Amino acid sequence: MRRLRSIAALGLTLGLGLGLAGCGLTRPPAAVEAPFPAQWHAPLPHGGSLASLADWWRQLDDPLLVELIAAAEAASPNLASAAARVAEARSTRVQAGAALLPNLDATASASRGVSGSSFGSGGAASSSSSSTAAIAPLTTLQAGLQSKWEIDLFGRLRADRDSAEQKLSSATAKWHEARVAVAAETANAYFAERACQQQLRVSESDAKSRGETARLTDLSARAGFTAPADAALARASASDASGRLTQQRAVCAVQRKALVALSGIDEPRLERKLAASPAQRTLPAVGSIASVPAEAISQRPDVYAAELGVASASADAGSAEAERYPRLSISGSIGRMQIRTSGFRESLDTWTIGPVSLTVPLLDGGARAANSDAAKARYTEAVSLYRANVRQAVREVEEALVNLEATDARAADADAAVKNYQASFDATQARYQSGLASLFELEDSRRTLFAAQTARVSLQRERTEAWVALYRSMGGGWTRPESPSMTSNPAAKVATSP
Repeated sequence: MRRLRSIAALGLTLGLGLGLAGCGLTRPPAAVEAPFPAQWHAPLPHGGSLASLADWWRQLDDPLLVELIAAAEAASPNLASAAARVAEARSTRVQAGAALLPNLDATASASRGVSGSSFGSGGAASSSSSSTAAIAPLTTLQAGLQSKWEIDLFGRLRADRDSAEQKLSSATAKWHEARVAVAAETANAYFAERACQQQLRVSESDAKSRGETARLTDLSARAGFTAPADAALARASASDASGRLTQQRAVCAVQRKALVALSGIDEPRLERKLAASPAQRTLPAVGSIASVPAEAISQRPDVYAAELGVASASADAGSAEAERYPRLSISGSIGRMQIRTSGFRESLDTWTIGPVSLTVPLLDGGARAANSDAAKARYTEAVSLYRANVRQAVREVEEALVNLEATDARAADADAAVKNYQASFDATQARYQSGLASLFELEDSRRTLFAAQTARVSLQRERTEAWVALYRSMGGGWTRPESPSMTSNPAAKVATSP
């Protein structure tokens, strides 16, 4: 009867614990609103369809660029670190989930000793006593299972599990962010290499032209047809151009080494690949459209990670608050023990349920309350960072779109300037060779042409930077795990790889 009462009391305790386990404490909101604008205030490329991000780099039809990005991703230490953080977060998630379940341990032990008993004997005829001891070996064998389970009364363990889950998803998103960053950095280095080579050709042409003018002017001065001052001016101009050419070669050498370091490809091999690949292709045209950007911005892995940071901080705040409330745990065991001695063998089966342990916090000097307040403060910070991240993402996209539009509008003017300055220089050079123009006029025309050619190269470099910035600011083709990769809204179509 007493045993039945004990079992009934235990069942009542477990039922109460399980009932309370379903009543977790209220957490701060896991999802908050962010300042997504209603529409872009800048033109959106590719007719507003983000599906083009799937083959973003392949739009240029430049296999070398795609190869360099793949090599850089394989060699990137940042990407390897991000992958390690994903693995660490996955392990933490497994541990947090396991805490909700009972644990079970197997135990086994064996011991061997001796046992003895003594028998005393005595008689009237003798005043002395004697004893006889019987000693036998004793072997004890034990095996069993032990279990312990903390019942999650107020949702602390569930909050820890949810926090670990959000942190794993955040770490995965940050891996994608690192991948996008590596691709963008490699593309920028590649475009900088192409622009540097283009500027090098401009400098070589300018140096060659000035050197030829200096040679002819020097011959004319020796013949007495040109003033020595003009010959000195021509030589100074040629030396100036030669110095710029040497400087440009050094700049290109440094730029190439940066590309070598990023890609992990040795320099001779990279030089051969660059020489075999055609010059930089024309970037895709920019179209103008007003579309809702919320879907696009939410596809950025850093924005998604910040959003998950809010959810994780919410779970941490719930866990910290639950620490202030009682804990209930129960343990139990099943075992078998066998004793062997002097041909005697006995086996015993044992089992226990309990103790049922209830821990109630009483006095801790305010430590638990302070920990809860700190978790709530971290939650407030996470909300602020998320909203700031969204604002920054919108800004980056808008800036990239504005720069793309501006560089596209300036391209025609830059080409026209180079074309007309070239025609002016050719005419001035013909007049100089005929004696109708001075060397000063020729040098001024040449200097203007060189400046226009350099400006056009810089403009092309600026445009590629804006193009890469748009790729990065739109998330690089990453897709949120819970979102379909393609939707009915063209502005929400996002690719899955760079």
